[in-house]
Amino acid sequence: MTTEPSYALRRPAYISQSHLLVADLPLVSSFYQSIIGLKVIEKAPNGEVLGVGGVPLLTLTTAGNAQIGPRNAAGLFHTAFLVPNRAELARWLRQAAHNNVQLEGASDHLVSEAIYLSDPEGNGIEIYADRPHDVWKFHQDGQVEMATHRLDLQALYNSVPEDAWNGMADGTAIGHIHLQVGDIPEADGFYRDVLGLKLMARYPGASFFATGGYHHHVAANIWNSRGAGPRAEGMTGLSDFTMRFNDKAALDNAVQALDRLEIKTEKRDGGIFLKDPWGIGLTLSA
Repeated sequence: MTTEPSYALRRPAYISQSHLLVADLPLVSSFYQSIIGLKVIEKAPNGEVLGVGGVPLLTLTTAGNAQIGPRNAAGLFHTAFLVPNRAELARWLRQAAHNNVQLEGASDHLVSEAIYLSDPEGNGIEIYADRPHDVWKFHQDGQVEMATHRLDLQALYNSVPEDAWNGMADGTAIGHIHLQVGDIPEADGFYRDVLGLKLMARYPGASFFATGGYHHHVAANIWNSRGAGPRAEGMTGLSDFTMRFNDKAALDNAVQALDRLEIKTEKRDGGIFLKDPWGIGLTLSA
């Protein structure tokens, strides 16, 4: 049975993959397999590609000079794995509880329900399920109404019968990526004004960007990283991520803006590679 892609992935652009540089590849890979529920798709001496149903979502690579990045560095706040429905979120929670996984938070954001944790090297992770798009509320300016309420984990846990869990369900994707940056106006200037994403919501110290009316494909905050400069070479954490375009015109507009502003880019197999103002790599692909 073919699973229809999530609403997030049917927008003009979406986040398709994330790439982390790690110090201990076997440890981190084992965590994403056994706890998050990803499967190995490709393996090389210095890295692995993990995903769901043969679809690559997360690349892990290691290097001899890898240095653990400080908590206040620009980079990753969390990679957000979007499961197909609330039942799959409950099934993930059930196995996490049975494996004594340490959770760091759980929130009802009105548009979604989310559970937060970190991998063994401190890279943030969100596991979430969206509520149906037709129940989201939008303001007159087009921004979406979001909040951070407590999520009743016990009720979620009790919502599905106990059964075997064999990893993430087909259709699981990266719904969004949440970044730590040094300055919010500068993030707005890059992700909204250059790349053409729409500002969908603001929290104190954070902006949320998306295409096609999604709640957010990219978020940026300064909660730990206010004033942070570009990432150092060889720092563990987020190396880069991929934004895939369903709409060629949106991709062309972004490329034209990059050219006009003389932002350095290079062509790679997967598309056009560049770095954001904090040295976070980004590939734009069709």
